[in-house]
Amino acid sequence: MKRIIELNGNRYDVPRDIGNIQELLGHLELAERIVIVEMNRDIVSKDAYDKPINDRDQIEIIHFVGGG
Repeated sequence: MKRIIELNGNRYDVPRDIGNIQELLGHLELAERIVIVEMNRDIVSKDAYDKPINDRDQIEIIHFVGGG
């Protein structure tokens, strides 16, 4: 089943093999970074990254970038 979410304000087709937030972060190559994840306007704690992604979910991912 195809799932379409809103990811950081843009439409995103979730690949079939992505079922939860942790898998989405891995797919986006953000699994090893320090991130803040918001799902449907609620902050998701790291121990809840196994929460399933559903059609029409709104997900915001903020990651920090170093530099000067």
